[in-house]
Amino acid sequence: MRELREYLKMDSRGLDRLKDLRARYRKLYETPSACQPMIIVETPTQLPCWEERLADPAVMLRAELDSLRPHFEMGDDRVPSVRVQFGTAQPASAYGCGIYTPPNSLPAAANHVLTRIEDAFELQVPDVNAGLYAKLHEWTDLWLEALPEGIEIQHPDIQSAFNTAHLVRGNDIFTDFYDNPEALEALLANVTDFMIKITRHVKSKISTDTAYFYDWCGMWAGTARISNCTMQLLPPAFYVNHVMKHDVRFFDAVGGGRVHYCGNSREMAETFFTLEKVSGYDVNPPYENAPFEVCDAMPAHKVPFIPVGGRDSDACQALLKGKLPEKRNMILKANAPDIESGKALLSELRAVFLK
Repeated sequence: MRELREYLKMDSRGLDRLKDLRARYRKLYETPSACQPMIIVETPTQLPCWEERLADPAVMLRAELDSLRPHFEMGDDRVPSVRVQFGTAQPASAYGCGIYTPPNSLPAAANHVLTRIEDAFELQVPDVNAGLYAKLHEWTDLWLEALPEGIEIQHPDIQSAFNTAHLVRGNDIFTDFYDNPEALEALLANVTDFMIKITRHVKSKISTDTAYFYDWCGMWAGTARISNCTMQLLPPAFYVNHVMKHDVRFFDAVGGGRVHYCGNSREMAETFFTLEKVSGYDVNPPYENAPFEVCDAMPAHKVPFIPVGGRDSDACQALLKGKLPEKRNMILKANAPDIESGKALLSELRAVFLK
């Protein structure tokens, strides 16, 4: 695998550009009123199927590097980072959930192992090598030996306290709020303990930077992202009364991070905005018809990740016509059909923010 060190090797000019890129990302958090948006343009990339990537660490790493090539050519604000990809079921696998891999897809949880919520009181916090994590650590070590200079490893998917508790317990978790809230509290606390444990363990392997981490194309203040997608199935009051304290404890323990939410409740999304140690969010669905409304709803010092679609989308057209949000500390992701179109769109989007 070490030959991959030369596969996407950057010269001194490229490495200097990365230093400047990271400095501009830091401005989003350190001087939010004196920065410019970071703009990422995605283009189609042909990669091996997931069966091939999941079978060989070199194939997966090469695919991750290939996905970076268009961004190098366009010169956009994509941070060059790669991720060992074993899917959203990694934390559940540590608790003993089986794994099912659909065709050309990432692994998913195949079953729920906590059939009695009362057993949550006796549940042990998994070892850092439990489930898929032994393989994750093995591949991470191999990648650390093979990475070209300047390319970082992203944190693996850790989901969130409730997302993983749902996979471990199954849909009975929704009646547990009423039938045995104390045992549900024990389950959520246990999963949070494991998230803190595995995040610290992985962080110690992949980075010495205690202030920033790499995720979803960008650089974020903090240490890790949590995904609160399953909160779409609960009213915001349940999150505030039962779940939020576990997210707060996690971010307090690891030094902050960001939240992903793919539900469609603005009330829930904006509840996440109140989390003190969270530096950024991607909450596209509640705002997909008017994506820049999130800039008004979010505290000024926090950074949103905003997909704006292709050139012909309403959001992208609004930007190109100069209808800009006041907020500048944000990460925009646009789409283009090919690299040349991506270069042109990137240039135009950057220009409108400089007028």
